[in-house]
Amino acid sequence: MKNIWIGITIGVFIAGLGIGYAVFQASSQSAITTPTSTETELEKYKIAERLASEHIKTFDNLDFDVFTNQKWERLHESHSQDIIVHWPDGHQTEGIERHIEDLKAMFVYAPDTHIQVHPVKIASGEWTSVIGIMEGAFTEPMPLPDGSSIPPTGKPFKLVMCTVSHWKNGVMDEEYLFWDNQTFMKQIGLDQ
Repeated sequence: MKNIWIGITIGVFIAGLGIGYAVFQASSQSAITTPTSTETELEKYKIAERLASEHIKTFDNLDFDVFTNQKWERLHESHSQDIIVHWPDGHQTEGIERHIEDLKAMFVYAPDTHIQVHPVKIASGEWTSVIGIMEGAFTEPMPLPDGSSIPPTGKPFKLVMCTVSHWKNGVMDEEYLFWDNQTFMKQIGLDQ
């Protein structure tokens, strides 16, 4: 009878080891293949950081090359076809073609307008905010809506501006432009 109990005890012990090993293997496999919530959050953060970095790089290229050199045929690289733009004077436009027309108008009276520096760049996932320095000089007549024009003063301007943008599928779908129009008018000699 003693041998039977020893046999049963050894059998139960061996079965327990087998079950314990199987449970350990299953849990260790699960730990290897199932990311923890911390790992998932880290991956989401890395993706958001990568997107933010790509958006800033695209925006730098927009201002330093596309805008400054008036390469309007490339504006689609940074702007969606149905872009919504909020301008400093309060008006809002929709569509890339309308935005291009507004941008072109800036160069009529100040053909050397340029942005060559972004001293502050902030990005978080699908949002960016960039401070730029826009410079140029009022050297050509400024057309007015009634068909008349303001003669050039030859005065330079240097404006601190800010663009806050929402990005979708690698391009901006909404853009908020900020600069002080009163300071701009004063600098180019039209503050009367």
